[in-house]
Amino acid sequence: MPKDYPQVLFQNRKPDRINTLDEYRQSGGYSVLARVLEEGSHAAVKQQIFDAVLLGRGGAAFPAGMKMETIADDAPFPRYIVCNADEMEPGTFKDRVLIHADPHMLIEGMIITGYGILADKGLIFIRPEYENAAKILEREIQVAREAGYLGQNILGSEYSLDIVVHRSGGRYICGEVTAQLNALMGKRPNPKQPPPYPTEKGLWDRPTLVNNVETLACVPHIIRNGADWFKSLALTDGAAGTKIFCVSGHVNRPGCYELPLGVHLSEIIEEHAGGMRNDAAFKACLPGGASTRFMPKQFYDIEMDFGSLKKEGHRLGTGAIMIFDHTTCMVATALNLIEFFARESCGWCTPCREGLPYIRDLLARIEAGEGEEAFIPALEGMSRHLGNAYCAFAPGAAAPVESLMTYFGDEVREHIAQKKCPFKGSRKNKVAILGVEAPGRQGAKT
Repeated sequence: MPKDYPQVLFQNRKPDRINTLDEYRQSGGYSVLARVLEEGSHAAVKQQIFDAVLLGRGGAAFPAGMKMETIADDAPFPRYIVCNADEMEPGTFKDRVLIHADPHMLIEGMIITGYGILADKGLIFIRPEYENAAKILEREIQVAREAGYLGQNILGSEYSLDIVVHRSGGRYICGEVTAQLNALMGKRPNPKQPPPYPTEKGLWDRPTLVNNVETLACVPHIIRNGADWFKSLALTDGAAGTKIFCVSGHVNRPGCYELPLGVHLSEIIEEHAGGMRNDAAFKACLPGGASTRFMPKQFYDIEMDFGSLKKEGHRLGTGAIMIFDHTTCMVATALNLIEFFARESCGWCTPCREGLPYIRDLLARIEAGEGEEAFIPALEGMSRHLGNAYCAFAPGAAAPVESLMTYFGDEVREHIAQKKCPFKGSRKNKVAILGVEAPGRQGAKT
């Protein structure tokens, strides 16, 4: 049986329906909001989040409290708080599950965080494919509004905030903070190079705080139980809190699991995700979504927290663990991911616009049996050049390719030497994570 860890974000999760407002209040929901507003110290809210060492759960792992502190006390009004529910990172689906499980946890987290920076307006930026989640949020926001938790003079206090749901027009680049703010303002979603940072000049040149769904959902629990409690949830020194891990790929029980930061990768796979499918051998995984590096079996027992992975040259990212067994062609897997990134590039800067199709073409030719030895240094060089791009999109896209060459270079060379994919014939050459045929020269459907 899997170890039974405390459930914080998923404490009200039900198998077949959404948690109601009354049920959320029965579990302590909104009580901390009432206390915060009664005490009237927005500085105390910021300090407690800072002390809890809450790192952003959207992939960047930036300290949430430090981000709040960058909004100066004398910053102009209005101020905005934005919830990033775009979640277009392949393999990542935790925010959708969290919204479907307990939408009021997110709403309360937004209100408390908004109070911490004295925000006037809240916006939830959500991807168009999440229409059900958008409708849930709109409905429950109205329920919260009617209960006095949103709108003018919340719970009789002097603080006012309302929240609206904004449906994205689509595109992965909209998950990048500055591109998302451009999209919210009706502009082309190209990233902007700071400074100034969004907390100084964001939406309509006003201070704007952007946080991920999971990050905001942690806030009510931190304020209710304290920073030391939050840090005690993790299993490793320096880590704090739980993490929702999205597990997909060649395992028996794919899904979302809330586990302490610092839990071993092997435990996640063997105990919580039910082990490798068909008793296959573990070959590699992406630990935090499509923009992280492949981790081969030498990392099978690694502690899954931000610091432990960083020490080994990897990133926890969104915590989306995509698992590949020994039958997986890593060239086809990397190609599948690059197809996605090449399609989703905004085209603003040359390294990203030109470099990703270049890498895609080389990988496609290698997979189709048309590779040459010269392709290897070309792939390695172009992966490095992507680090010169305007935003983090291209370096993230390069991560699977760079790690393919680092850990599975022999497999790439085997493709070139045999002039074919060595995995074809013995199995259907599929990339199960994204559920599409690994492409040849024709390209991929993602």
